[in-house]
Amino acid sequence: MSDTAERPARPVPVEVDRVIIRFAGDSGDGMQLTGDRFTSVSALVGNDLATLPEFPAEIRAPAGTLAGVSAFQIHISDHEITTPGDAPQVLVAMNPAALKSELHRLVPGGAVIVNTDTFDERSLTKAGYAENPLESGALDGYRVYEVPMTQLTKDAAAPFGVKPRDADRSKNFFALGLVSWMYTRPVEGTLAWIEKRFASKPLVRDSNVAAFKAGFAFGETAELFDHPYSVRPAVQAPGTYTNITGNTALAWGLIAAATQAKLPLFLGGYPITPASDILHELSKHKNFGVRTLQAEDEIAGIGAALGAAFGGHLAVTTTSGPGVALKGETMGLAVSLELPLVIIDIQRGGPSTGLPTKTEASDLLMAMYGRHGESPLPIVAAKSPSHCFEVAIEAARIALKYRTPVVLLSDGYIANGSEPWRLPDVADLPDISVPFTTEPNHVDAKGEADFWPYLRDPDTLARPWAVPGTPGLMHRIGGIEKEDGSGNISYDPANHERMVRLRAARIAGIADDIPLVELTGDVDDAELLVLGWGSTWGAIDGGVNRVRARGRRIAHAHLVHLNPFPADLGDVLRGYPRVVVPEMNLGQLSKMVRAEYLVDARPITKVQGAPFTSGELEQAFLDHLGGLVP
Repeated sequence: MSDTAERPARPVPVEVDRVIIRFAGDSGDGMQLTGDRFTSVSALVGNDLATLPEFPAEIRAPAGTLAGVSAFQIHISDHEITTPGDAPQVLVAMNPAALKSELHRLVPGGAVIVNTDTFDERSLTKAGYAENPLESGALDGYRVYEVPMTQLTKDAAAPFGVKPRDADRSKNFFALGLVSWMYTRPVEGTLAWIEKRFASKPLVRDSNVAAFKAGFAFGETAELFDHPYSVRPAVQAPGTYTNITGNTALAWGLIAAATQAKLPLFLGGYPITPASDILHELSKHKNFGVRTLQAEDEIAGIGAALGAAFGGHLAVTTTSGPGVALKGETMGLAVSLELPLVIIDIQRGGPSTGLPTKTEASDLLMAMYGRHGESPLPIVAAKSPSHCFEVAIEAARIALKYRTPVVLLSDGYIANGSEPWRLPDVADLPDISVPFTTEPNHVDAKGEADFWPYLRDPDTLARPWAVPGTPGLMHRIGGIEKEDGSGNISYDPANHERMVRLRAARIAGIADDIPLVELTGDVDDAELLVLGWGSTWGAIDGGVNRVRARGRRIAHAHLVHLNPFPADLGDVLRGYPRVVVPEMNLGQLSKMVRAEYLVDARPITKVQGAPFTSGELEQAFLDHLGGLVP
């Protein structure tokens, strides 16, 4: 009999429409890298996907403890999805702490893949286990697959001369290989990435390749698993796609905005979690005329950006909540100077240092009111990782057209999460260029032409933008109040009120230059309107669809422009008997719309350092509707 006849047939993959997988281990176990690689190969397969990376708050949290667990959740599907999933169906736990920290998230009967080599007495004690959960019956409600990943990795790497201690660092690639086999992921892309990434470190490269192949082979030969699974590609519009995170999309959107504005791009910033990746990404693109400055602090970062705006650049500064507080005075100066500036706030848990690696959306009121005096600013908010590209262009458009600083709100969930994104046709991007003033615009009492820096456009109320050094257009800037028109320093009470009202009117007028409210769901006869903003979009969309499937009438409106609001928002809110506002804060947007429109907008709140799930919002919507249809 031939070898082929003797070899058992490979099990046929079972098709599933989606799967949610969560990788968890120590912060040094490479879980983010593992999740990222699985995400990339799934994107190449053509699945729709959404991810949720979660990091320890400490840079070097104690190994083996609950505080040191790093996790990465990915939801892949053959249809459109908007969230990383409510609960994983598969948990890969690299040590006891990861198992204890993450098991409660797993669906009943879900699969647990554990690295048994780490379940020694010391590690169990550090994780808070009185007895080994692999032996105590604590996992009886799950499908448990015990795999000695550490030892198998060491065995696979040994022929390449890799020391056991060094080989241990490759066990995440063993886990990646095993899960790649389980879900029929092609191996070529991962192997090519390893070869390229570690080309300068042959031993590391060989160890990672050996571990990945060993994990894949283990799934195929160990007979622990009945069969692998397969998730078909999702049906998507034709085009070229890439997997993109929110911060990368913001960086690319800023580059596109600068190109469409025909201006050089300048970013002045100070590294802060979770905004730093924007600075890192932009620093790679000097070929597009991008200039980046890693300043010594937050105040210097925005100061340099404001100076760049005065000099004729598309100017940007990036930060998170604590940095916005430090930038407040210079934001007020930008309001007074009436110069275009984009302030990007990647929100995180607060106050103060708060939860630096966890997500929250609690800076809305600070963006709205957190400055000295009457200093209104436009505010826009991204709703998903790929939407960050569009919202970056929109923030730049408003800033340039209306000569104003603009606050762009994202958050840690969007910033680090990823999804497939169809690259736009460059020809479809809007032209957002604005003219510089190059000639005198006023005639003085002597009949001589001169330049008035606050002589406004009658349609936008924007002042002229003259680059320093333009002949005949010398002008002063500063924080002391200006005289309308001439720009001379003025302490006149009536002029101050006029300037305050003009600045407010300029921002309010933007409402006529933004889209009206877009409604989805049961638009005409909903019993409940869900008003959202920011990263709640995906969970709201899922929750609304589930409630509609249960027979209740519900609609959804999601705001991108938070100041000013769309011109028809008041009429929309008053058109429904009930309005709820899900927010990752204690009800900041609900306060704003209640004050502005006198509607009974009820908040649905969560401040746990994690995004809403669709299931949580489904239940909350049903509670506000009074339960299911009788």
